[in-house]
Amino acid sequence: MTRRYLAAAALAAMLTVVAAPAMAEMVYHRGNTADPETLDQHKTSTVYEANILRDLYEGLVIYDARANVVPGVAESWEVSDDGTVYTFRLRADARWSNGDPVTAGDFVYSLRRILAPETGAKYANVLYPIANAEKVNGGKLPPEEIGVTARDDRTLEIRLAAATPYFLHLMTHQTGLPVHPASVEAHGPAFVRPENIVSNGAYMLTETLPNAHVKVVKNPHFHAADSVGIDTVYFYPTEDRSAALRRFQAGELHSNNDAPVEQVAWMKENLGDRFRVAPYLGTYYYAVKTDKAPFSDVRVRQALSMAIDREFIAEEIWGGTMVAGYSFVPPGIGNYGAPAFADYKTKSMIDREDAAIALLKAAGFGPDRPLKVEIRYNTSENHKNTALAIADMWRPLGVEVALLNSDTATHYAVLRDKGDFDVARAGWIGDYSDPQNFLFMVESDNDGFNYANYDNPAYDALMDRAAAEIDLQKRAAILKQVEAIFMRDLPFIPLMYYGSISLVSDKLAGWEDNIQNVHASRWMSIRE
Repeated sequence: MTRRYLAAAALAAMLTVVAAPAMAEMVYHRGNTADPETLDQHKTSTVYEANILRDLYEGLVIYDARANVVPGVAESWEVSDDGTVYTFRLRADARWSNGDPVTAGDFVYSLRRILAPETGAKYANVLYPIANAEKVNGGKLPPEEIGVTARDDRTLEIRLAAATPYFLHLMTHQTGLPVHPASVEAHGPAFVRPENIVSNGAYMLTETLPNAHVKVVKNPHFHAADSVGIDTVYFYPTEDRSAALRRFQAGELHSNNDAPVEQVAWMKENLGDRFRVAPYLGTYYYAVKTDKAPFSDVRVRQALSMAIDREFIAEEIWGGTMVAGYSFVPPGIGNYGAPAFADYKTKSMIDREDAAIALLKAAGFGPDRPLKVEIRYNTSENHKNTALAIADMWRPLGVEVALLNSDTATHYAVLRDKGDFDVARAGWIGDYSDPQNFLFMVESDNDGFNYANYDNPAYDALMDRAAAEIDLQKRAAILKQVEAIFMRDLPFIPLMYYGSISLVSDKLAGWEDNIQNVHASRWMSIRE
């Protein structure tokens, strides 16, 4: 017996964009944080890369303009009663940009590729709910053993290791996007170049110019091409938020996915509805190198965390676009309840500062032996001002702080590739609304995101227990124990919960604020 989900209503809702008048090219100029490190969907890990990939490719399911899960390549699906088998029926008119049909076999190939150890996918563990995925990714089984089968060209079966309540949300992620098998086989890593790439989404890649733009154009073979209003999208790297604001004011950008928080008051007063602030499922944090002395001492990490005035940073530096964060899992997440807050959340800053000084003293630091810390951050006035404020907050503890900044690509490459650092700025935006998507980051075998090199067998064991628990209340209780360990050991120091801030032109129609902050270009159009 199965539960069947039909796509008719959702599909009708998707086809609401008014196409551009004949012969009138509709061009969208879109600010997008930074240049992509790669457009290989199996090797990406950042939001700004996902923004481009969401235009180029379509997964089995996708987010609509309001971040609801709706049909993508799959027109319908069935779920077994025990929640472990998903059977997707692919639409007959799904096509690659070269005209090839999109088949169930393409998804089998793609999921095997991302999980194959030699691919080196940093995000592969997102797919571990699939049966045998973890063993395949760890080299213990061949890729053919993952629980993915093409029953025929239009029927794909995915078997899970256990019921996973967020699985459909997971499949909207870039890790679930297909690659074109023939292109990958013919060109290897070069399949992502504009002259080689074959995509199945609303757009095709035509140009990548570092430090300038990424250009995509409408895909005529896309099954819903008639409903796609925008013909061409330029993605611009906009690490300099103030410069992006000036370009937005000049009409050079229709949107930008960030804004200079030091100018929030001005933007609220002068931009009106063009300045958007919306709730966002994410946490801004500092990673601490837990396998490097003296940061391997938990007392040092606790002291550094206690002394940070998060309310000041959120309100005064970030202009109220962030919320002070005392847990790693943000409030309001699904399948959880209230997070495991730090026990010093309600204490005064004076009491916290005294406790922090005592902890550092116990760890061997004081006036005669100051703790020296280098804060690493990616280039942004927002991040710089945050680091400067925290340096001031640590100074009464006798901590000597140095700052090091680099561009976004270099910064995250250092973190992912296990480079040397003391404390490093990072942020995590939930891929799906479930606490596992935050707590999994510091599992000992998570090479892609465990920047802290945290290794705690008890933590890992509880995460394994939670993964095997079908009862959602019992699972939530286990994950609460996990987060309590996290907040005690502090491999990451949570600082704030994100709000998404965006600049959106009056000429851009179809932009919908949503908690995932996802905005595929296919849902929008440009007004003249």
